[in-house]
Amino acid sequence: MPDLMQTTVTTIDGQDVSLSDYAGKVLLVVNVASKCGLTPQYEALEQLYRRDRDRGLVVLGFPCNQFREQEPGSDAEIAAFCSTTYGVSFPMFSRIEVNGPGRHPLYRDLLSQAPQPIESEGGGMRARLAKHGIAVDTADVMWNFEKFLVGRDGRVLARFAPDITVDDPVLAGAIEQALAA
Repeated sequence: MPDLMQTTVTTIDGQDVSLSDYAGKVLLVVNVASKCGLTPQYEALEQLYRRDRDRGLVVLGFPCNQFREQEPGSDAEIAAFCSTTYGVSFPMFSRIEVNGPGRHPLYRDLLSQAPQPIESEGGGMRARLAKHGIAVDTADVMWNFEKFLVGRDGRVLARFAPDITVDDPVLAGAIEQALAA
C-alpha cells in the first residue's frame, strides 16, 4: 500500500485515524473552506458522496485557512457550518496546511504523486487568480476545493483544479472509471 494510506489524520472531532481505514475505497480528497466563492461546491460533493458511497466512494474534506483566510473558524464552527448549511455527512477533518513549511504529510504525498493539476480549458482558475495578483506555483495546491482522486489501490489517479466541479465530465468520468476498477 502506498505511503499516503499510512498517513494519520485527525477528524474534525479530534480523533486520530489512519487513511488505511479507507483501504479499498476510491477517495476524493478536497481542501475546503467555508468563506470562499467555491464553498457552494459542498452541495455537489455531498450529493456525490450520498450517491456513490455504496459503490465505494468516500469524499474526505480537509479545511484549510491558507487562501486569504477563508476558513477562519474552529473545528467545531466548521463542523456546524458544514452540517447546518450543506448537510455534509462525508468525513471531515481538522484544519490543516496544504502548502508551505507546515504542509501536512498527506498533502506532501498527494502532491508528489500528482504534481500537475488537470485544469479547465484556458487554465480558468489559474487565470482568475492571476487577475487578482495571485501567482500559483504548480508545486502547491492552487486554492480551496482542489481535488485529488485516489484509486482503490491507494495511488493518486489525478489532481483537479479547484474550479473543476464533480459534475464536470472530466472529473465525473475519472470518478466513474475509478469506481469501476
